[in-house]
Amino acid sequence: MSILAFFFIVVSLLSFVVAQLILKRAMEFSATNGLRNSRFVSLAATGIALMTVSFFLTLGLLQRFDLSYLYPFQGLSVIFITLMAAVALKEKLNLRLTVGALLITTGIVLVSLS
Repeated sequence: MSILAFFFIVVSLLSFVVAQLILKRAMEFSATNGLRNSRFVSLAATGIALMTVSFFLTLGLLQRFDLSYLYPFQGLSVIFITLMAAVALKEKLNLRLTVGALLITTGIVLVSLS
């Protein structure tokens, strides 16, 4: 794999993760301030734009690589979202969630080695 392809995989993954975090913030904000608030609209629009970037990058990557090759990278989004939700959104990680994320990570490593 070229450095450019790896770069696009990482950008696709990170744009998906950041979009999820921003959309979560937007929905939390809408619960107290409503859907017509300009802050909600800007957060939702940013999240949707990042999801769109991730979607089209993934489509482009699927033209070049097998799905079985790309999917383990996409699976890493679960781990990144879990960690970033704990850091950025102050969500609490319990033992079950941590063990589950570690099992997913182990599965991704095993799949990518095959």
